Amino acid sequence: MKNLLALNWKMNKTPTEARAWAQELGEKLEAGQAELAVMAPAITLSALAANLPTGVGFGGQDVSAHESGAYTGEISAAMLKDVGATYAVVGHSERRDYHGETDAVVAAKARQAQANGLTPIVCVGEKLDVREAGEHVPFTLAQLAGSLEGVGTDVVVAYEPVWAIGTGKTATAEDAEELAAAIRSALEERYGDAAAGIRVLYGGSVKPDNIASICAKPNVNGALVGGASLKVADVLGMNDALK
Repeated sequence: MKNLLALNWKMNKTPTEARAWAQELGEKLEAGQAELAVMAPAITLSALAANLPTGVGFGGQDVSAHESGAYTGEISAAMLKDVGATYAVVGHSERRDYHGETDAVVAAKARQAQANGLTPIVCVGEKLDVREAGEHVPFTLAQLAGSLEGVGTDVVVAYEPVWAIGTGKTATAEDAEELAAAIRSALEERYGDAAAGIRVLYGGSVKPDNIASICAKPNVNGALVGGASLKVADVLGMNDALK
């Protein structure tokens, strides 16, 4: 299974900056063994569609749980699909924390993404107090179960320990594998043999110097990358590390 590098820009880059980033990537990117996809602010997606090199995809950082209607400020899955997106991130810890999104809301968003031909990247992961209490595995699996309610097999799961996002702290490769293996088992219980084709990503302070050891683990199939996605040089470094 090909590794996926889902590059989550968060609230960074104007359309002009996104265009320049995509053009620089096109000038310098060499063939690698990972799939690259940029999770960018919705306002930049048209610029990415016109300038990303062939083979590099993109997606939304969020998607509405509703098909259309009176939901001011929201972006529908159909809108993302129309500009060429293939992915939509749902349930990122920042959405859960800052916007109060529940597992049920995350599942509704994932279902809406799938109904419109997008692959949802469903994010799960624990905070530091949960890990220190030794409850990180059951907590994450419960979150996963709620977030996959009614969701089909065309899905990516991203395990992001919240304590490692943007903090400079990184779970060890063994930590990532512990949860990835548990997630894989849960997916097998839910989806049977189809679980073998579902990618499980790790996210949280991923950089060129640690991505290879993390993705070498048998149940880790790539990374959801935050800060290191903003510079083309770092993206190239991560891509090269996975060759």
